[in-house]
Amino acid sequence: MVQKAKILLVDDRPENLLALEAILSALDQTLVRASSGEEALKALLTDDFAVILLDVQMPGMDGFETAAHIKRRERTRDIPIIFLTAINHGPHHTFRGYAAGAVDYISKPFDPWVLRAKVSVFVELYMKNCQLREQAALLRLQLEGGGQGGSVKESPGLLAELSARLAAVEEQAEALSKQLDDESADAAAVATAAHLERKLTGLRRALDALEPGTGNGGSSTLPAQG
Repeated sequence: MVQKAKILLVDDRPENLLALEAILSALDQTLVRASSGEEALKALLTDDFAVILLDVQMPGMDGFETAAHIKRRERTRDIPIIFLTAINHGPHHTFRGYAAGAVDYISKPFDPWVLRAKVSVFVELYMKNCQLREQAALLRLQLEGGGQGGSVKESPGLLAELSARLAAVEEQAEALSKQLDDESADAAAVATAAHLERKLTGLRRALDALEPGTGNGGSSTLPAQG
């Protein structure tokens, strides 16, 4: 069973949270509410999120300050943040949002279809990264097992399964990259997809080195997972 991605919705107004839930419910992911910056930071201590939708204007800790805290934490610094704001103070206000680490800055009222499409891209990237980490973990276990008296090449069935699983992720990642190209997507999403493809290439290289006839069984080096 594929685990659902979590999307963090941060807004001090309940009606805005309800509206976001209505828009994003079609993605069939787990939507988590936070009514303040402080509440959002608490949620980020225990859960992993694919993307954060963050209201700019909130009493107490506003969106900019909340984003600054998120980006300072090693655990959360790479989570994409989409700022939502009901006001527009011009380029300076928008620049402040990007400077705070946002991947996008959307003014209310926004087009529900556009918002859903943007969020879905980051959810897909998150899911592909999760799949990639799982394949890397399986391969690492197999490599470690090969160094304890058995050879990885003695398990062709497991190698075939790993290769098939990786091929499925590679195919999905390629389709996602083509989709991003076609839709002139955000630069941050394109860069994240490119990073994912580089990690897939490294993992495929490590897996290929275990195939019979390569002469490298058990000594391959896995790509760093970051």
